[in-house]
Amino acid sequence: MISVYFFASCSKLPTFSVLMRIAINTRFLLSNNLEGIGWFTWEIAKELVANHPHDHFVFLFDRPFDPKFIPAENVEGVVVAPPARHAILWWWWFEMAIPSVLKRHKIDVFLSPDSYCSLRSKVPTVMVCHDIAFCHYPEQVPFHGRVFYRHYVPKYLQRAERIISVSEFTKQDIIRTYQTSEAKIAVACNGVRSVFRTLNEAEKKGVREKYSQGQDYFFYLGSVHPRKNIARLIQAFDQFKVKNPSPIKLLIGGRLAWQTTAIEQALTNAQHRADIHLLGYLDEEQLSAVLGAALALTYPSLFEGFGVPLLEAMHAEVPILTSNSSSLPEVAGDAAILVEPKDVKSISEGMRALYNSPTTRNSLVEKGRWQRQKFSWRKAASIIWDNILQAYQ
Repeated sequence: MISVYFFASCSKLPTFSVLMRIAINTRFLLSNNLEGIGWFTWEIAKELVANHPHDHFVFLFDRPFDPKFIPAENVEGVVVAPPARHAILWWWWFEMAIPSVLKRHKIDVFLSPDSYCSLRSKVPTVMVCHDIAFCHYPEQVPFHGRVFYRHYVPKYLQRAERIISVSEFTKQDIIRTYQTSEAKIAVACNGVRSVFRTLNEAEKKGVREKYSQGQDYFFYLGSVHPRKNIARLIQAFDQFKVKNPSPIKLLIGGRLAWQTTAIEQALTNAQHRADIHLLGYLDEEQLSAVLGAALALTYPSLFEGFGVPLLEAMHAEVPILTSNSSSLPEVAGDAAILVEPKDVKSISEGMRALYNSPTTRNSLVEKGRWQRQKFSWRKAASIIWDNILQAYQ
C-alpha cells in the first residue's frame, strides 16, 4: 500500500505569528539536477520566503529532499508520495495525495509552478503555465504525456483561481487556444542565475583552449530535441562554413533528450562535422564558462514560452541569434539577430552577419545590457505574490 504522505525530518517551524499558510509544489527541486522548471521553482520560492518572513511556507516534495532546499525558518518540508514522474503518478500525486496534505496542513493558498494543479482540492490555487508547446508540436511529446496534457491542461487552466504565464506570448497563446479569461492571467517572467557573468579575455582564451581548440565558436545551450531545431542549426552552420571558410566551431551544450534521429542525420551529412562538438550536459560552472566565451549564442528554437538562454547570454554579454517566432522576439527585444527558424539559409545568413561584423556584435551586447533589466526573479516573485493575495481573497 502506498503511503500518501509523510512529514520530512527537515523542517524549521516559525516562532512568530503566521499570517498565511502557503504550500508550494517543489517536486522539481532535485539535488544536483535542477533544470528549467526546477530553477524557476527554486528562485521564486527563495524570493517569496525571504520577502514574507511572517508567512509559513510548506514545500511539497515527491521524494526525500536535500536540506539545502529549506532556505529559512518559515519553511517546512513535506514529502508526498509517490514520486510523480509518469502520467498515472501525476494523477495520483495531484488528485489523491495533494488534496489530503493541503487539508491536513490547513493551507490557505497552493502555488504550483510547473503547469499542474489539483482539481480535487478546494484550496485557492495559483498555477504557473510556462507554455503549451504540446498543442503546437504534439508529435514531440511522448504518447502518455500527450494524452494527459490534452485532457488535463484545459481543466487545470479552468480550475486555478489565478494563472501566471512567463511571457505575453504564452498568455495570448492560452487565451487563443482555450478561451481562458484574460482577467485571470498575469504575466511574470524568468530571471537569471548569478553564475552567468562577463568573462575577461584571459578567461575566454582558457575556455576556447579547453573546448574549441583555441578557436572562436557559436554556442547552443539547452536540451537537444526536435523543438529546439538543432538539425537546422547544424545544416546552417555547414552552409556558413562553405561560404565563409574559417576555423570557427559550433558547440552544442545540452542533454540529449528524445527523437534525435534528425539531429544524428544532420551530423552524418555535415561537410564540416569535425568542427561541430556535442558537449553533453554541462554543470553550472562549465555552462557559464562556455557561454561567456562564445562568439555568439545561436538559439533558433521553433517554440519557447520564454527562452531563458537569451537572458543568460545577455548577462554574459554575448551577442544573440534567435528565432523570430513565439516568445523569443519579446525576450530578445532589439538585442538579437532574428531569423526564420525553419529557413536554413536565414539562420546561416544570421551567423554570417555575426561572424563578419564586430560592430554588430558589440551593438547587440550593448542593447542586451538594457534589455536584461526588464527581467528578474524579484519582479517575477512580486507579481506571483500579488496573485497569491488575489487568490486568497
